Amino acid sequence: MVYSNDALQNEHIVVTGATGGIGYETALLVAQLGAFVTVTGRNEEKLQLLGEELRKHTENYFVKRTDITVEEERQDLVCTAEEKLGPITGLVNAAGIAGNYTVEEVTAEQLRNYMELNYVSLVMLSKLVYRSMKANKKGAIVNVSSLSGLRGTYANTAYSASKFAVIGFTQSFALEAIEYGVRVNAVAPGIVDTEMGRAVIERKAAQHDRTYLEQKQHTEDNYPTKKLITPQEVARSIVYLLTDATESIIGETLKISSGSLMR
Repeated sequence: MVYSNDALQNEHIVVTGATGGIGYETALLVAQLGAFVTVTGRNEEKLQLLGEELRKHTENYFVKRTDITVEEERQDLVCTAEEKLGPITGLVNAAGIAGNYTVEEVTAEQLRNYMELNYVSLVMLSKLVYRSMKANKKGAIVNVSSLSGLRGTYANTAYSASKFAVIGFTQSFALEAIEYGVRVNAVAPGIVDTEMGRAVIERKAAQHDRTYLEQKQHTEDNYPTKKLITPQEVARSIVYLLTDATESIIGETLKISSGSLMR
């Protein structure tokens, strides 16, 4: 453990996409560090399993299934979470979808889906949470972007564009929010060893006529560390940005690239 056990004591952290690998590990870690935690996602079964794990670390948690692309559900999430656990002081926007489509393959509907979940809903949920943060002059928001939000890659137009948008939002919103004591930053991991990350590897394998294991090895070989990034590593980076140790880190994007992208 690289943090004190009370690094987030009595903070109220909301984690979206908590049924995915990064969100799941982040929720567990903030609970271990003393935070009140609200978790949300669309998979009811996985949410209940996460709730059982959270119960081992804290009594101060709230689980709510939410489709964050729906305005009414976003509003209900924020209102109910604050009724249950008090003002929200931290938000981790970890919900998202990934995929690999060339320009010739991608449809307008797919583009809209990527932007709606990966970008629009992230902005609109941040807007809702920001109200109480601004009023209390305290808060931290961490957006999960991607290395694909820093540079383009083959057959990644829709996903990459949505993640570039997240970084642009992070930088611009950070300048507005810091006036009221609210820090906004992002993390940008490469391919993470999660269900979503493994699905990306499978699609890339099909595109390049490789087996899954061959594509996984190819991916790992492109990292100087020669291994995939773990969701726990990403969670620790997110939590770092939530803590008071980062008071002067504003509008930054923390790359988690295993040395594959340096600039």
